[in-house]
Amino acid sequence: MSTLLFIHGSGCTSDAFENQMRAFPQAHAPNLPGHASPSECKTVAEFADFIQRYIARHNLLDVVLCGNSLGGAIALEVALRESPEVRGIALLGSGSRLKVAPAILTGLAENFEQTAQTLAGYMFAQATPERTALAVQSMQTVGQAQTLRDFQACNAFDVTERLPELLVPLLAVTGEQDVMTPPKYAQSLADRVPAGEVRIVPGAGHLVMIERPAETNDTIADFVNRVR
Repeated sequence: MSTLLFIHGSGCTSDAFENQMRAFPQAHAPNLPGHASPSECKTVAEFADFIQRYIARHNLLDVVLCGNSLGGAIALEVALRESPEVRGIALLGSGSRLKVAPAILTGLAENFEQTAQTLAGYMFAQATPERTALAVQSMQTVGQAQTLRDFQACNAFDVTERLPELLVPLLAVTGEQDVMTPPKYAQSLADRVPAGEVRIVPGAGHLVMIERPAETNDTIADFVNRVR
């Protein structure tokens, strides 16, 4: 039986996958270093090292990595290392290249609270006050320094030319109204990966797993069953 391992995104914690952990109670959703922990990571490669150590420490087999945004980049990096335990990857609002607008990086460094509010508004198709407040609270919990490191890691990430090397099935899921990683990112992944496919979720933004949990969970479950 496949093991799902969820990897959260920038300025988030494993709480972003609350709905998924209810649907898949045997899954794993660790907090990345620097997120509710005293350690830190500065690059996607360092985060990928952590995930590989986590898999080994917990003796996980037949793993399907499911990452949102930065978490998707980490999943791609681990899979491209041809880790034998990894059988497939599902990316939620992610891409092979995750450039960040310079104004966002400057804002996180110089005006964190205001920029966190701006980013929170970008994360949902329907940015209700409740959703926005939760996203801001998450970034505040992670803290300015690590949130900035997360977005810098995204900005430096680009494995586009390596995608044809990916040997495991890939599912790219994106919200139809995702302005941070638009649907063209998912389509580009599916087009470049030998066993790639794309699913666009109507009425959802960047945090598709929060905004449309039922549709997201059904899509993940179907992918895991086919990988298995």
